Amino acid sequence: MRDFLYSEIANFYGVPNIPDDPDLAIETCSRLCEEVLEPLNDTFGRISIFSGYRSPDVNQTGNENKLRCASNEANYAGHIFDYRDGDGCKGATVSVVIPWFADRYEQGEDWRAMAWWIHDHLPYSDMCFFPKLAAFNISWHERPKREIYSFIDPKGFLVRERDEEGEKDHGEWYRDFPSLKQPPC
Repeated sequence: MRDFLYSEIANFYGVPNIPDDPDLAIETCSRLCEEVLEPLNDTFGRISIFSGYRSPDVNQTGNENKLRCASNEANYAGHIFDYRDGDGCKGATVSVVIPWFADRYEQGEDWRAMAWWIHDHLPYSDMCFFPKLAAFNISWHERPKREIYSFIDPKGFLVRERDEEGEKDHGEWYRDFPSLKQPPC
């Protein structure tokens, strides 16, 4: 949980980044880790988390200072792990870089290869890719949307909720990727 609580915004602005509901934060973070992040880590090697949990005060500070933080309401069951969203659902979002893939991306690999690999192998809710290091936000949610968006060309949605494109076989995108490794029980 320590990796998820570290916040540059909190440190810079002196705002505590402590969950109001630690039990809910731990529960949603555990689901994100067990179902999404641990399989990524086991398959591709160490992943780098650079934005995890944000308290409502930290997120609001980031939003007000135009630090790429959405409103608190938009981040409930997202980066704000310890609040349910407007539908009463639990969720958690984290921003990551996978060094194994960042090296390949730097050499010209298309970001969609990683997006499709995750889509075909893991129970994520949504992902959003960014140009620097092919970093991306990835979410676990108890009602997953299964959406992928990118700020990397081609920009926009790769797949939207209940989109037929998401049901196709995407294996040609990641032929030389490792097979999914499940963490030991």
